[in-house]
Amino acid sequence: MPRRRKKKCELRTLAVPFTVAAPTGARIRDRLCVTTEEAEVLWLVGEHLGRHQRADLAERVSVGRVKAKDNQRAARKKNLTAVSSSRWAGAMTRASQDQYQLSMRALFDERACLRRAIRTISRRLAAPAARRRARRGATPTRQSAMRSSAACRSSPPG
Repeated sequence: MPRRRKKKCELRTLAVPFTVAAPTGARIRDRLCVTTEEAEVLWLVGEHLGRHQRADLAERVSVGRVKAKDNQRAARKKNLTAVSSSRWAGAMTRASQDQYQLSMRALFDERACLRRAIRTISRRLAAPAARRRARRGATPTRQSAMRSSAACRSSPPG
């Protein structure tokens, strides 16, 4: 039975080019110009919030690996709201949770990497101590190339 050729598809027509409107919002990036008194107040606020952030992270770590609904975020946020605003408390508890999840993921990845390394070392140790066979199609290493060239130089011309 003869094979039938597919009917050639026609190329699609291109749309008329157009330009995209410029962004309407404005973003302003600037450094704060603060007086020494304002700088001191900002420093104290940063120390205050940082102390509570570190305490919340320590509390989250002490809770351990639990499901999302059991991580006691509401209770931690309530405790933080007593010493800061609700907005700051929410931001701190979310940041603690994100940092905890990221560190746990990194820990699990590191553990998997170490297990792969152990598996590789175990396989290599289990191999016999015979001479390594050259792989087919592999390019010679620099050391083996130097050995072969040295062998050629030492042999008498023939």
